[in-house]
Amino acid sequence: MSKRTSEAARARIAAQRETLRKQEQRKRVTMIVTIAVVVVIAVAFAVWSVRQGASEKVAGGLAPVTVQEDGTVVMAKSGVTAPVVDVFEDFQCPACKQFEETSGSTLKNLAAEGKAKVVYHPITIFGQEPTKGNSLRAASAARCVTDGQQWLAYHDKLYKNQPSETVTGFTADELIKWGKEAGVTAPDFDNCVREQRNVAAHQQFSEKTMSTQKLTGTPTIKLDGKDLDTSVAFVPNSLREAVESAGK
Repeated sequence: MSKRTSEAARARIAAQRETLRKQEQRKRVTMIVTIAVVVVIAVAFAVWSVRQGASEKVAGGLAPVTVQEDGTVVMAKSGVTAPVVDVFEDFQCPACKQFEETSGSTLKNLAAEGKAKVVYHPITIFGQEPTKGNSLRAASAARCVTDGQQWLAYHDKLYKNQPSETVTGFTADELIKWGKEAGVTAPDFDNCVREQRNVAAHQQFSEKTMSTQKLTGTPTIKLDGKDLDTSVAFVPNSLREAVESAGK
């Protein structure tokens, strides 16, 4: 092989190596960019998901709250009659507590913004002890509260202190103590709680409500009379969107 031929061969080999080197470099760059894009998308999706499920904070004052004769409680600004969000709940129900923790503040904000009329319907859905007795004592005690704002504070206090489904809880002493902490000033509140004065009325209301509303569980959230799926009711942002859309 001549010297010139040998140099040409070395040049071709060098060129081939350079071409391979550049190809490998492009592959690495492409892989890095792809991974970076995937990471960015994953992070963005995670942030979006968290924001969708994140509970709101109560932004300011509450809408007026009014205790009704039948045991329901209405939270709405003056003149707001729609859309209507009905909350069928049991103070002993763990899922109701979860709903309250997740979406309760959203309902408070929507009512305060004049975007919804929220109606609470405390009922007793349990038929076995100790859950039935727990539920009845709590609901009966709540009916002893006549001031709407105090009722809502007591409502939140009951969920915060909800007992396990396997133990006897919501004792009279506890219910009275939490009433004081919630600022309840209703006359004769202590005796009303201890005597469970409202149990019969509450049971009658519960049976009627479950029958007429065809309830199969709690919490049941209805928007303008139609059941809201849990994937909406338990996701604050979705709940807000549904209510605001219903109000347009």
